[in-house]
Amino acid sequence: MTPATAGTAELHAFPGNEALAGAIADALGTVVVPVEVSRFPDGEARVRVGGDRSRRPAVVVCSLEHADEKILPLLFAAGALRALGAPPVGLVAPYLAYMRQDRAFHEGEAVSVMHFARVLSESVDWLVTVEPHLHRIASLDAIYSIPACAVHVSDAIATWISANVANAVVIGPDAESRQWARSVAETAGVPFEILEKRRLSSDRVEVTVPHIDRWRDRTPVVVDDMVSTGHTMLETVRHLRDAGAPAPVCVAVHALFAGDSYPAVLRAGAKRVVTTNTIAHESNTIDVSDRVAAAVAALTDCR
Repeated sequence: MTPATAGTAELHAFPGNEALAGAIADALGTVVVPVEVSRFPDGEARVRVGGDRSRRPAVVVCSLEHADEKILPLLFAAGALRALGAPPVGLVAPYLAYMRQDRAFHEGEAVSVMHFARVLSESVDWLVTVEPHLHRIASLDAIYSIPACAVHVSDAIATWISANVANAVVIGPDAESRQWARSVAETAGVPFEILEKRRLSSDRVEVTVPHIDRWRDRTPVVVDDMVSTGHTMLETVRHLRDAGAPAPVCVAVHALFAGDSYPAVLRAGAKRVVTTNTIAHESNTIDVSDRVAAAVAALTDCR
């Protein structure tokens, strides 16, 4: 399916997702219909969908940061679209929640990645997400029983770095980021360095800078797939500055930024913080809607 023919799909945007849904709809040549979400006095969700369900595949756009607040309204919206005659119902969740707990670290812990995947697989017909946090899981197909597309945006980040940061060196904050940082650096045609991180607790990390002397004449660009508590990025910026490196530019895909972590990173000495528009945030700079739209077009065509 080309974007011109993908207009048969109709996008249903959850509150807070209107801008990204609009950009995806523009790329597909289709329309956006808002999903109304309100609360009854007892706190239960009231969800209402609109649009022309009977003739168009329905695509719900709902990034899943703060997923506990959104998951029931999302399931209700998918159910309402089915009840009103939508053919397939797909989900665009640019940020996909519950990818962290992929094993039981202590006896009795729920492996939430599996449970969450089962719930979504039973509620929608396909899924598109952006750079999911796949650590010990090889691919989304290993946990989702529906077609699930992981959109990769390292090339978009590399393009932004090439256009906006002169004489860069890509910095991965820990060993887990090696493959990601290497991909960005190779596409941008710049060197990369991986720092060493030791997690002390859920919100405390210790970062060391092994070879910073090599790159004192370059601008560090710290890249990561997400900024959650912000502690890893914060400690990376502090250690780079303490080691005498120039003020780093920080780039992430998903802008979660719990609490005051965003201004804290800037106060620590970051020159700039840049994110993609998977989660609406003031740091959004890199638009990935065209890549998401291409994935939606492909899956809509398959269905």
